[in-house]
Amino acid sequence: MITGSLRRRAVAAGALVLTGALALSACGEKEDDTPGAGAKITPAGGADARLAGMVPADVKADGKIVIGVDAAYAPNEFLDTDGKTVVGWDRELFDAVAAKLGLKTEWVSSKFDDILPGVQSGKYEGGVSSFTINDERKKQVLMVSYFNAGSQWATKKGNPVGVQPDNACGKKVAVQKATVHVEDLEKRSKACTDAGKPAISINQYQAQDQATAALVSGKEDASVADSPIIAYAVKQTNGQLDLLGDIYDAAPYGFLFKKEQTQLAQAVQEATKALMTDGTYKKILEKWNVQAGAVNDSAVNP
Repeated sequence: MITGSLRRRAVAAGALVLTGALALSACGEKEDDTPGAGAKITPAGGADARLAGMVPADVKADGKIVIGVDAAYAPNEFLDTDGKTVVGWDRELFDAVAAKLGLKTEWVSSKFDDILPGVQSGKYEGGVSSFTINDERKKQVLMVSYFNAGSQWATKKGNPVGVQPDNACGKKVAVQKATVHVEDLEKRSKACTDAGKPAISINQYQAQDQATAALVSGKEDASVADSPIIAYAVKQTNGQLDLLGDIYDAAPYGFLFKKEQTQLAQAVQEATKALMTDGTYKKILEKWNVQAGAVNDSAVNP
C-alpha cells in the first residue's frame, strides 16, 4: 500500500480537456451554493439536533467550518468556470456532512502540501482534499474515513487493441508525470522484459487531462490514474472510452482535523455515517460517477 503524500497522486483535473480549462488561482470562496454538475444534493430533514449538539462551541460560534482544499482534482474537487468556486463530489459530500451538523462551509483554496499544516495550526478547521489515510498522517491529525480510491485503467471504447493491465507488454500507456502510476507501470514493464516480451511504452504527460486527450485521440492505447479521476474522464467522453479492469491498490480517503478536535472529528464521523444510512452519500457518489469507491462505514483514524 502506498504511503506518504504521493498517494494523493495527481495535481491536475482528470477531464478538464473535456469540460473546459479552469483557472487555478488560490482564493477564499464563501458561498454555500455549488453551481457545478447539476443541483446540489442535500440531506433529507436538514440538520440533526443530536449531531449538531456534538459540534464544539468554538466551531459552531460563527455557524460555519473553514475548509482547506487543493481545488485541482476533478471530479473530487476543482474550480468551476468562474475560476474561484470549488465544486466536485468531495465538496458536495462534506457540504452535506456540515448540513447534518447545522453548519455552513467556507472553502479556501490552498496548495495541497499546505493543508495539513494549516489544519494543525488552526488556519483551517478541517481539510478536505482527497487525503489518503496513512500512519504518517494519523500521527499529525485526526482523519475521518469516507471513501476508497485506488488505481484504474481506461482504454478506447471496446478495447480495440486488446490491452490488459496485467499484460500490457508492447502497448502505449499514457500517465501523468510524478505520480505513483509511473512507478507502477515501470514495474509492469520490467515484468514484461524479464519475460522476454516487449516493454510497455510509458508516455508521461504534465497533466492527466493531457493523458486523457491523448487516449481519446488514439495516440495512446490506454491510460491509468486514480479510480475516481479515470471514471469521471470516461463519463465525460460520452462513450469514447471504457474503464478497464478492476480498481487496485485501494486505500481510504479521510477528512482532516486538528489532533485536539476529537469532538469535532467524532461529530463528522457520525454525520458521515448518517448520510450513508439515509442514502444521501450514495446519491452524491452516483451523481459524480464515483460510486465504485463507496464504503459502508466511517471511522476516526482507522
